[in-house]
Amino acid sequence: MFTSITHSQIYVLDQDEALDFYVGKLGLEVSADVDMGFMRWLTVSVPGDPGRHILLERPGPPSLAEETAEQVRELLTKGAMGGHLVFGVDDCRKTYETLRGRGVEFTEEPTERPYGIDAALRDPFGNSIRFTQQG
Repeated sequence: MFTSITHSQIYVLDQDEALDFYVGKLGLEVSADVDMGFMRWLTVSVPGDPGRHILLERPGPPSLAEETAEQVRELLTKGAMGGHLVFGVDDCRKTYETLRGRGVEFTEEPTERPYGIDAALRDPFGNSIRFTQQG
């Protein structure tokens, strides 16, 4: 049966802007950037973890009909369609300070939880991102 999760997907409205955010600000690395003709296959991954990729997909064909894709893009613009990512970190407060220094805006500062310390932010497209230091 299944042995791992290799790819997850989130919607973004602009893949170049997504690259700037996920690579330039969050420090992920590009694992694939392929023009497939009908779509751009753009994935990023955590450095040192090449087995798990995040597909930064612009809503559209072939996975969605154009009419549906337009509706999804409209919902994204309104902040009603965001996905969720949770990253593990060694030091939540240090990561928070590093990302704040890069201009990342947070929705929640590092907070003590029963499971550890975590913080939250949103990407430019409304996707929710948390990073957690296990306690």
